[in-house]
Formats: sequence, C-alpha cells, structure tokens
Amino acid sequence: MASSRRHAMLPVLAVDAGNTRVKWGLHDGARWLKSGQTATSRAGSLKRAFAALPPLRAVIVSNVAGAALRAVLSRSLPAAPSARWIRSAAAQCGVRNSYAKPAQLGCDRWSALVGARHLHRGAAVVVNAGTALTVDALTADGVFVGGIIVPGAELMRTALARDTAGLRRQAGEFSFFPDNTGDAIMSGAINALCGAIERIAHNLEAGGGQTPLCILSGGAAGLIAPQLNLELKVVDNLVLEGLCVMSRTT
Repeated sequence: MASSRRHAMLPVLAVDAGNTRVKWGLHDGARWLKSGQTATSRAGSLKRAFAALPPLRAVIVSNVAGAALRAVLSRSLPAAPSARWIRSAAAQCGVRNSYAKPAQLGCDRWSALVGARHLHRGAAVVVNAGTALTVDALTADGVFVGGIIVPGAELMRTALARDTAGLRRQAGEFSFFPDNTGDAIMSGAINALCGAIERIAHNLEAGGGQTPLCILSGGAAGLIAPQLNLELKVVDNLVLEGLCVMSRTT
C-alpha cells in the first residue's frame, strides 16, 4: 500500500511533439515542476534533459510529426516507465468526439480539447496557434462538434513570398490600416486567423445559445490574442495540460 502511494506521488512527463517544436513538461499533479522545448529537428538533444529527470509515474506523448520523429523520441525518452503514445478516441476524459472517424483527429487537437474541458466546463472554442491554426468547437456538455485547420501566420507569409511577384518576405506589424507592404501582409494574416476563430465562435453560439470562451494556446498566441473580439483565456501549453489529464486514465 505504501509503495502504491509513493508511486502515485511521482511526477508525469508529458511531451507534445509538433512539426516545428517539441515541448515537454514535468507535472506532479498540482503544478508544473519543469518544462522545456526544442526545435523538432533537434529532438535527439532531449535525451540529456530526460536522463536528468527523477523517477516518473508515467510518460505520455502526443506526436503529430510522423514516424521518424517517433523513432528519435523513443531513443530519447526514459526507459521506464514505457511511453504511452496517445491517439484520438471516440470519448475520453469527459469529451465526446464527433469526427466521422475519431482516430483521424490529430492527437494534439484531441489532447487540447481534453485540456480545455478540464479547465472550463462551459462552451469553448479551442485554438492552437502553431505552424497551422486549429480552431475546434466544444459544447457546454463536452461534445467536440468539429473544427477547422488553416495555415498559420508564418505559413501565409511564406506562401505569399514564394508564390507571388513583388511580395518578398519582410518584417511587418499589425495595423488596422497598414500603409506599407510588410504591415499589410502581417495584418492580413492576423485578421484572417482572428476571423476564422470568431466565425467558429459565432456559429457555436448560434447553435447552442451559450457564449463560448476562447481558449488559446500555441507559439503564435501572442500575435492573435490582442486582436480577438472574444472572451479569452490564454494557456501556455494546452496540449500538455490535456496529456496530464489523460495520464490519470487507462
């Protein structure tokens, strides 16, 4: 019995492996003890950081960057306990998945939805602003009704520079009425992302009658948050939050 209690008190290592970055955190059930990140191209460098961690209760991973990254992470993660690589489910941790084929939903999106449900029990628009922007609608009773994926701000800017004449990649800032090309491109990207988020929020409210909370996470959250006309909660890493919730279930 005492051994079981000691095991339950050990921390969890959660890993969010994306196309641009690998983010990780060590959670003791109440708070984050440590966290870190590295470029996906340098994921092998995490072996040293993980080797320095204390004994763990669980290791849980969301990986959307393919088999090659999974192989690299498998060599870098602690040998024990065995890593749990999550997949999206039809229902888990109070969230029901309305995807026609639930397993096809990106596991990072599923984990973010679980994290959002854990943090907020009302209707929510769950947004991850990374390489791509995902916007997922979650009803007040925990049903994920669907969502969208659009290119993130950097992808939009890169596509314009690559595929149009005269719109080379250049610095820019947000402005309501840009007076130069760099600001026009950046402002266009941010307005497009905010518009996508606000349309999903509007449609979710129209369908359910409850004003949703926008729960926003990801590396580009700082670009988007000041321009959103929604009730907003910014979470440092919603995927990791969801992974911690999942680690407490089988």
